[in-house]
Amino acid sequence: MTGPAASSNAVIVISSHVVRGSVGNRAAVFALETLGHPVWAVPTVILPWHPGHGPAKRIVPEPQQFDELIADLERAPWLGEVSGIMTGYLGNAAQSAAVARLVKTVKARNRNVLYLCDPVIGDEKGLYVPEATAIAIRDQLMPLADIATPNRFELAWLAGAELPDNKAIMQAALHAGPGTMLVTSAHPMIAGSTGNLLVTHSLALLAEHRLVTGPTNGLGDLTSALFLARMLAGVDLEQALQRTTASVFEIMARSAKRGADELMLEADASSLSTPMAMTQMRRLVHPSKGVRA
Repeated sequence: MTGPAASSNAVIVISSHVVRGSVGNRAAVFALETLGHPVWAVPTVILPWHPGHGPAKRIVPEPQQFDELIADLERAPWLGEVSGIMTGYLGNAAQSAAVARLVKTVKARNRNVLYLCDPVIGDEKGLYVPEATAIAIRDQLMPLADIATPNRFELAWLAGAELPDNKAIMQAALHAGPGTMLVTSAHPMIAGSTGNLLVTHSLALLAEHRLVTGPTNGLGDLTSALFLARMLAGVDLEQALQRTTASVFEIMARSAKRGADELMLEADASSLSTPMAMTQMRRLVHPSKGVRA
């Protein structure tokens, strides 16, 4: 049946798929559906588990097959259902052009659709994707995004500069393209903590929580999905940042307490919608104004 869409809050999520674990699409889809969003999930690569657990078979769709799948989505009669798009890990550089085409098609139909780009390209050790893939994400996807969620190390690569403090992160974020930048692994102001730094053209907010030793795979995917869901719900930026940070910290801490090697989203679904964890929120001096935002 191809009649009018029953709802208009679906999210297209384009990222990796693992058989075991809570990373990539496995994390994002669960979080978004728990918060009431139908999800169109597109796998960019299929793995039995996260590569951090050891070598494993990697299945990447052939470029032509992936392009044809995206082309089918572009002409889907239910495209009007879509209110958001989230992209994460790409299987190769060629996928970027097809994804960019889909984003443009969806936005041409509804300019209010929010596109969040999580540029999954690296960590403190450097790039863990081929440089061609990182360049494609930087040049083809980031310019289309309304929101981006790089970690500090990914933003440093995208900006081509060292980011030794939060002032440098804010400056880089303001020139990265998207109007809203949520930078994870920001420099904390409290010892023994870590932070998420949200930067817009007029606002700079830091959310901090204490460091815990536990499963970290999927934290970026979960952060991106939760932040997008709250933006789609019309939550203001400060609350969206606070709730997202609290949810992710709470789930990681509870998974660590159980001795799990993956985030246990299924056991902590309530933390996605009503987190109880404490986060320290503070407004920072915005670099473009020189006054407290």
